[in-house]
Amino acid sequence: MREMILCKLGEVVLKGLNRRSFEDKLIGNLRRRTAKCGSFRIYSKQSTIYVEPVNDESDLAAAYAACKQVFGVIAVSRALPCEKDVQAIIRTAKDYLAPEFARARDFKVESKRADKTFPLTSIQLSQQVGGALHQAFPRCAVNVHDPELTVFIEVRDDAAYVHGPAEDGAGGLPIGMGGTAVSLLSGGIDSPVASYMMAKRGVSLEMVHFFSPPYTSDAAREKVLELAQLLTPWCGRLTVHIVPFTEIQEQIRLNCPEDHFTLIMRRFMMRLAQRVADEVRAKALVTGECLGQVASQTMEALRVSEDVVDLPVLRPLIGMDKEEIIRISRKIGTFDTSILPYEDCCTVFTPRHPKTKPHVEEVRELEAVLDIDALCERAMAGRERVRIKL
Repeated sequence: MREMILCKLGEVVLKGLNRRSFEDKLIGNLRRRTAKCGSFRIYSKQSTIYVEPVNDESDLAAAYAACKQVFGVIAVSRALPCEKDVQAIIRTAKDYLAPEFARARDFKVESKRADKTFPLTSIQLSQQVGGALHQAFPRCAVNVHDPELTVFIEVRDDAAYVHGPAEDGAGGLPIGMGGTAVSLLSGGIDSPVASYMMAKRGVSLEMVHFFSPPYTSDAAREKVLELAQLLTPWCGRLTVHIVPFTEIQEQIRLNCPEDHFTLIMRRFMMRLAQRVADEVRAKALVTGECLGQVASQTMEALRVSEDVVDLPVLRPLIGMDKEEIIRISRKIGTFDTSILPYEDCCTVFTPRHPKTKPHVEEVRELEAVLDIDALCERAMAGRERVRIKL
């Protein structure tokens, strides 16, 4: 029997009559993520998804790494199946986990007997296997309280499975079960983290980025595309809608008060994001806003920016502090790219003294001098779509 991967389900198991649809979506996502790693048979039994290589050419290590980044999986382990026989289980554990026993000072065995026709109870099986392993590896002491190595044995309907400790999976819900949203992706730290967190809730994402040449460089544009690429192991394939924003910003600078530059700019971004959302049939917008982090993220400012859209605005970072956001950014691999020193359009024409407690009616009056529809139409006409693949 070949070594394989066991994927444990997270909150998917809490679903009711629609649980099967969540599992089917998760299996489909796992198939797509492991397709480049070789041929695998992927199926679900007893709250576990099995990823079984079809031939020896399949790259199990690469598939294992991919499975850990698929939302809906809470834990992942490499396991070796064997016959449902005590001696076969002992032989498999000795051979398969010998390198782990060479490194560990102590161990214990934990057994789960999903197949109730198996003649031994879970405790009896753990005792027999544990005794045999202690004889085989006498330098590794038995420690049932806090061992360095835990040997797991799962007796299931079709086979017994031996494995070491599982590693954490991505958790959350399978992408595609939470609908589609448009995420505003800048070149900073926050928006990639916000995108990741919404993907973790099962949301499929389309990205929109606002580009302002010559005030922002091609390097800044490439930085954002690199961030999108870094998100694909978590979010799957992405489309980045790059919207030209120069004319809008210049018109705001020429016609609106300086202290309202950022607020009016944000309102245009939201309008354009909703246009993209309407086109791709998305049901919400996603931003990386965090309450009080900057002047445009006060409660009053957030109210002003979302005044121009009728879709829900999802802000997964709203109550987090910067250290929490940075910690997640490092975890998902976007931090080093996010801090590259390239300007994005949010930092162009930044007011010296931005308005922190604006009023919706006042901002509406101030931007009324602009031909809003025409500016949005021209920006959308100049949009570029870039598809980012895994």
